[in-house]
Amino acid sequence: FERKSDGIRLLAFKRGTDVRLFSRNRLPQACPPIARTIADLHPGDLILDGELTWGGGGAMTYHVFDILWLDGRDLMPLPLDERRAALRALPLRPPLRIVTALDEERPWERACGEGWEGVIAKRKDSRYEQRRSPHWLKMKCELRQEFVVGGFTDPQGARVGLGALLVGFHEGKDFVFAGKIGTGFDTRMLRDLRARLDALEVPAPPFTAGTGLPRLRTHWVEPRIVVDIGFIEWTVHRKLRHPRLLAVRDDVPPAGRGWYP
Repeated sequence: FERKSDGIRLLAFKRGTDVRLFSRNRLPQACPPIARTIADLHPGDLILDGELTWGGGGAMTYHVFDILWLDGRDLMPLPLDERRAALRALPLRPPLRIVTALDEERPWERACGEGWEGVIAKRKDSRYEQRRSPHWLKMKCELRQEFVVGGFTDPQGARVGLGALLVGFHEGKDFVFAGKIGTGFDTRMLRDLRARLDALEVPAPPFTAGTGLPRLRTHWVEPRIVVDIGFIEWTVHRKLRHPRLLAVRDDVPPAGRGWYP
């Protein structure tokens, strides 16, 4: 297990003193402090994989968690443990930092308790793969809260039932729009929810506050259905980031639900 940093994936390619940095989508990245430090490393040829983060004052840190190539040798077929040993042998200095393995019995609890983005679980015997792999699993920490449904959008393409739920929270006398929920459903739930929501449809939005309320292919409903939502964080505009449906809560009343913390 390793800590998941809240940054961008960064691949570093070094040939002699020439260093080139790329995002996961192969877009060139300009990070002069990172490039200069990698250029000063002793190995002539090197490929590193890691996460780039920014701290106070815009200071960069490159959290290096893997090494793919070292002085003409392809390390990708080697087990993770051997690649990590080769990485530890490099004389990395700030703003480069080696990502260390977590030795806690419950790294997930530590990650969520300390406010990390999450952890990455990796098989020690896994080789490096240039694609998503079942041997590397991202485990994000989630917040969880109840919200009230105030509308929904029409399905698109092959989707059935509905596209997304429009949910909100009560704040004083206002019903505040908090965002759209489009994941976490199966086909049966999509159909069942559409039937329930059609029976509650009203001509105008019940939301009285909040920004970004969609207007196209949208239906409004009486705010009676409570849903349990998992999400990563609140945005600065008080919207849910990466929300997903966990459950429909028929056991709780909508009054007072979905409050903003």
